[in-house]
Amino acid sequence: MPFRATPESGRARRVSFHCSVSALPVGTCYPRDSRAAVGASGRRYLCAFMLPLIIALWPGDVLAHDPSAWGGLFRTRDAGVTWLHVNPGSFVSGALALAVSPMNPNHLLLATDSGVSRSRNGGRDWEIEGPGVLIGPAFAAAFDVDGERALVSGAAALFRNDGDRWRPIQTPTRAAPARALVSGFVRGRVYLVGRTGLFRSDDWGRTWLGVGDELQAEHVSMLILPPDRPDEVYAVAGGRLWASTDGARSWRRLDGGLPAGGVEVIALDPSDSRRLLAVAAGQAFRSDDQGRRWRPVGVPIPERPVVARAVVVSGRVILIATDRGVYRSPDEGDRWELPSESLPAHLVAGLLVRDPVSPATLYAGFALVPSEELRQRSAEGGRGFARLDGASLAGGVAFVALFGLAAGAVLRHLARTNYRG
Repeated sequence: MPFRATPESGRARRVSFHCSVSALPVGTCYPRDSRAAVGASGRRYLCAFMLPLIIALWPGDVLAHDPSAWGGLFRTRDAGVTWLHVNPGSFVSGALALAVSPMNPNHLLLATDSGVSRSRNGGRDWEIEGPGVLIGPAFAAAFDVDGERALVSGAAALFRNDGDRWRPIQTPTRAAPARALVSGFVRGRVYLVGRTGLFRSDDWGRTWLGVGDELQAEHVSMLILPPDRPDEVYAVAGGRLWASTDGARSWRRLDGGLPAGGVEVIALDPSDSRRLLAVAAGQAFRSDDQGRRWRPVGVPIPERPVVARAVVVSGRVILIATDRGVYRSPDEGDRWELPSESLPAHLVAGLLVRDPVSPATLYAGFALVPSEELRQRSAEGGRGFARLDGASLAGGVAFVALFGLAAGAVLRHLARTNYRG
């Protein structure tokens, strides 16, 4: 029996069809309720429509566009207790990066596996950015301190918007697709965490300076800055924590007390920017003196091995985005809650972004294909969406056939009507 997804519940319901082999040609199918309403020719058209529709709607691995199937962007206003899917209308909604305007926290720029979208009302409505310019997956996004100028990294280049339109800009060699774009909290300053290398610009991307040679690693995996000390920069590279006090011109290691080579992510405590949190092998560590000394806090995440992708702090709450979902601790790591049922259960949580105004408002992002895999494909010149199974392809072909038949029927009907008239 075929199934149809209903928007009210997101679940599948059974659709009943009647097939007759006595009065009509073999294999003629039509809904039971339509037997008295159509003649023999109409039934033949219904049969032609229904067969592709049955194939297209036949149950597969995914019956409807639900959050756990495709991922997307989710928001919490209570530090992770409850979550809301804020881009459910997107056809492909894998969230790879998010920028929140420092001037207006409802102004969002979302980099996805199919392009860039912008919302000016906190995710209730979205507009596609740069049609014809921002094509394919986008991997990083950032706002300048004015909240209007923006940068985005595509698969092969960087793009800049000064409030009017998107245009490509100079991109350092082997930097795209970028891992992150981080505003420097000084007008025009931005850091480019490249696919390889680390770069700084003081003119919002017009020129770039390499600043990562001392980090002893091919690439930087994370970069953060305290808003009140813009020359202070922290980076994770090669599993080690590095710090700079001169805008990334020089670096020193700050991982005493952390597992050697095991640091995955770091975060600042918004209530005290001297306090840092790091995660290594599922264990949280804390420093109260800008990274000079570290100590473990609480217990490790219950499911291991686990790889951390991002971490945020909101009061006593710690949230860690991992390859197994988002884990939450309400008491600084003493106990951990399993990922929320309102978040995707089987997808990598690739981002966690905090609202600059409200510490309890956070965004989490998920994608069907993780950003690192998409980045590798883009670097190799492959297409972002090479995963098409037989069922998906057959469903797409069936829908195309259905619409083609419907268009033909409408044209025939119009032609006959005009002829009779």
